[in-house]
Amino acid sequence: QVQLVESGGGLVQAGDSLRLSCAASGRTFRRYAMGWFRQAPGKEREFVAAISWSGSNSYYADSVKGRFTISTDNAKITAYLQMNSMKREDTAVYYCAVAIRYYSDYDCRDPHVYDYWGQGTQVTVSS
Repeated sequence: QVQLVESGGGLVQAGDSLRLSCAASGRTFRRYAMGWFRQAPGKEREFVAAISWSGSNSYYADSVKGRFTISTDNAKITAYLQMNSMKREDTAVYYCAVAIRYYSDYDCRDPHVYDYWGQGTQVTVSS
């Protein structure tokens, strides 16, 4: 069984930065995609950022493009989400996920392709 553990969430002020981490354990993967999603109160879970199975492509939601950066450490099967210039609307529970079944790179934006999910970490941005 795969476990994903997120960390790094917390309370920050608008304009601040925060870095989330997601560590996978339980098995090794030859090829995988890792993504970050978030869910604000009363809203649907939405895509934030992902790195594709090939590792060559990363994708971002328009709302975070230019402010957030996703990266991975393949040796540790860990994903990071560096969040800069944060806004109140970034407030949400952030979830990381791993997809081990292969699709086209662009599909890493779709939450339905992911096989394992973390428990989520709360990020709150105050003005």
